[in-house]
Amino acid sequence: MTTIRARVERRLAPRHTAYVVLGGVVGALAAPMVWTLASLATGLLVVVVGVAFVGLLLLVSEGLSRWHRARAAALLGVVVHAPADPVEPGWRGWLARLGRASTWRQLAYHAFVGPTLLAASAAVVASCWGGGLVLVTSPLWARISPEVLALSGGLLQGVGRIWVSTAVGFGLLVLAPHAARRLGALDLAILRPMLGETRGEQLSPRVTALEQTRAGVIDAADAERRRIERDLHDGAQQRLTSLALNLGMARSALAPDAPPETRRAIEEAHDEAKQALAELRGFVRGLHPAVLDERGLDAALSGIVARAPVPTSLHVLLAERPPRTVEAVAYFVVSEALTNVAKHSGATRATVRVTSDAHRLVVEVGDDGQGGAATGAGSGLTGLSHRVASVDGILTVTSPVGGPTVLRAEMPCGS
Repeated sequence: MTTIRARVERRLAPRHTAYVVLGGVVGALAAPMVWTLASLATGLLVVVVGVAFVGLLLLVSEGLSRWHRARAAALLGVVVHAPADPVEPGWRGWLARLGRASTWRQLAYHAFVGPTLLAASAAVVASCWGGGLVLVTSPLWARISPEVLALSGGLLQGVGRIWVSTAVGFGLLVLAPHAARRLGALDLAILRPMLGETRGEQLSPRVTALEQTRAGVIDAADAERRRIERDLHDGAQQRLTSLALNLGMARSALAPDAPPETRRAIEEAHDEAKQALAELRGFVRGLHPAVLDERGLDAALSGIVARAPVPTSLHVLLAERPPRTVEAVAYFVVSEALTNVAKHSGATRATVRVTSDAHRLVVEVGDDGQGGAATGAGSGLTGLSHRVASVDGILTVTSPVGGPTVLRAEMPCGS
């Protein structure tokens, strides 16, 4: 493995050297031009000519950035993706460029990194290769012209000086590819974030796409719940209602002398049908109540509060009707919270408060029970937390031992 790596490094040594030297030459030559255009654009910005220099500066910066990215791809095989261009065409696109951090990163690279790091790196690598070649060939220069050899200097004289210079030259030649590789890696580490996309810029389109996908999934799930609720209400619930009515009529029409087994079977069937109908109605309301679509959150929550086993007060103050998805989540939060209050809290009363402004909807459910509620593994509050998080909301629970308990959900509901 070490041998293979050494071979690869030897093959890439000329590429690293070319990468560093070319970058240093272009960076050193481009920096004065960038500084000059920046000075002219700043000094003449009060007149129309300054705008032209701003555009020229941006064009030069973009061209240099493309060249440096091409240098990394051609010589090192490293692809640096350019930041996404503004969508707006024409002069609006140029104004958008001035407001982007990537534009200023590129200008900083060409104005500061070029004349410092790039030029210094190129000088070091070129000195190692050039000085090494000159010193290695010292014996040849000594034969051709002793005067030329004197230019290398040194404390030793004569033959000793020649062999010391040769040894130093070999050392520089050995050092040169390592210096080129390290300095090239340093430049590449700076070039990637300054001339390419940062990690945040790379993830931003993906995050946007995921948000849109998630919104589509949530909307689709909500639409599916509406469809199931409608089908159950118009289909199974109606048939079950008809069955319960028929059984009730049959129960009432039984003759006094009917066999006890028959009477018992019809009575049990009637009771089971009524119980199944009540459970189905509760299930349908839990899916997505029709009143939520028809009359809004206030009316839907009024129905929940009216059916709550624990006496509950309701206060709803909405600036405007929330989006349907957020509205459905708020309904689910109140429904589940009041169910938990009835089952686990031992409370004698509860309160529901729903408020909103242009940006958020706040749902608070409190009770005077024994407290100790907490989100976590196995807790019903975990499901509520996930449901609220599906619309970028936050669920908090304050429930000290001994009570009271306050459940608060905040959900964005506006732009």
